This record gives sequence, structure tokens and C-alpha cells, in this order.
Amino acid sequence: QVQLVESGGGLVQPGGSLRLPCAASGRIFSINTMDWYRQGPGKERELVAGITSAGSTNYADSVKGRFTISRDNAKNTVYLQMNSLKPEDTAVYHCNADILYYSATGYVARKGLWGQGTQVTVSS
Repeated sequence: QVQLVESGGGLVQPGGSLRLPCAASGRIFSINTMDWYRQGPGKERELVAGITSAGSTNYADSVKGRFTISRDNAKNTVYLQMNSLKPEDTAVYHCNADILYYSATGYVARKGLWGQGTQVTVSS
């Protein structure tokens, strides 16, 4: 069994910062791309940032220059550093990862995993 667990959400004032970690656990062989998505109130889920296993990154235009995605491959963890937060950043943030893992039969299987989400609220 493999899973993703996010943490680090909370209430922050406009202009503040938060760091969201997302850790993968289980019988992991390797992890390809790791992404952060968010879904705000009454909005569709959108891609915020992504990072490949080699460290190449991409960002939504709305967060460029304010958010930074990084990963620690040894810890199977991806981070989203969010600075200069705005009320419009309020959302549930979800981690997604393309994971290769050892199945019950011992073969390597592939799965796209989602975490349970963590709430980020930006408000004064």
C-alpha cells in the first residue's frame, strides 16, 4: 500500500507564508512527477506547480514568483513554499504523484496517487 499525506495548511494573513510538505510512504520503487493542485470555493481544481524527478519545475501564472516547489527524493517528499499569500490563494491544496511501487505480487506497478488535501485560508 502506498499513500500520500499532506500537512502544513492553516490560517494565514495576506502577505504571509506557509510551507506545505507532502510525503509518500509505502513500498515505493520510484516517483516521477509530483504536483500540487488546489481547489478554491466554487472553483475547479487547478494545477499550481509541478516538479519532475530531475528537478524541472512548472508553475501556474497566478503563483509565479510567489510559490516555489521542491522535492527531497531521499524522503519521497515534495514541498510547496508559498510566500506573499493572497486571499485568492484560499483553497484546499492537494498533492499528486506518479508513483512506481512494489505490488503484492512483487512486480513493479504504477499509480497516480492523490493526498487527502490540506486547507489553506488567507484572511485578515
